[in-house]
Amino acid sequence: MAADAFLREAAPAKVNLTLHVVGRCDDGYHLLESVVVFAEISDEITLEPAQRLALHTSGPTAGATGEPSDNLVLKAARALAARRPGLATGRFRLTKRLPVAAGIGGGSSDAAAALRLLARLNSMSRSDPDILSAAREVGADVTVCLDPRPQFMAGTGEVLSPLPAFASLPAVLVNPGVAMPTASVFSALGLPLGARIEAARHPALAGGVDPPGWIERLAGARNDLEGVAMTLSPAVGEALDLMRRQEGCRLARMSGSGATIFGLFPSCAAAARAAKAIRAAHPRWWVKATRLG
Repeated sequence: MAADAFLREAAPAKVNLTLHVVGRCDDGYHLLESVVVFAEISDEITLEPAQRLALHTSGPTAGATGEPSDNLVLKAARALAARRPGLATGRFRLTKRLPVAAGIGGGSSDAAAALRLLARLNSMSRSDPDILSAAREVGADVTVCLDPRPQFMAGTGEVLSPLPAFASLPAVLVNPGVAMPTASVFSALGLPLGARIEAARHPALAGGVDPPGWIERLAGARNDLEGVAMTLSPAVGEALDLMRRQEGCRLARMSGSGATIFGLFPSCAAAARAAKAIRAAHPRWWVKATRLG
């Protein structure tokens, strides 16, 4: 198969604009309510049909992905193959551009993109029960990444409601080079098994649908993991403070379990200026101007 005939999928960065922890199940999983959007920046994954399942990784952040056998791309393919005898698979090539353990769902988005590729190769719908079941087995965030568009996520990640009126927002993403494993952050939160926190529920998403209206609504919410992450790594607080000091920044918050910070801006030009300033102050940080939607 020629290189231009490979099946291709983008695996965009997932950004939690809000994240309320509203409880914890008896099995240890946390109950969340979150506005989830996706960035224009992404990893890229291709699939070449072949008899043997394989994965090759490359790209600027590939070195942090660990052993290929532990990669969520292969775990997703194996999970789907276990549910669908005779599933056609092949050789995946993953180009990693997103930071790892960064709170922007890089691995989950990669796994979801792999499932979309396998669905295309096998003429399956991405909403096929086997696809959804495999996604849930691989990770709580994989399901929301199967359909990368604005969504409200609840439960342990399985309850999804599209947000079709969401306005695309210029933004800057910053990661200070600190890995924040999700399990460690949730563990540090210290919520007991079986807990339910009614007061932590997410505010209603009512109001205007223009960008200022969305920013106003988002400002009334929060990320309940932000304080924990700043305690674990002061770099998170440093990145937040720097983002908030950028001219035109309307809202700055941590995404997911961190350590990536997002800032929302009134225009792409303002976002680009902020990214340039942050990059000049911290040349080793991962800094990207983008749009979220």
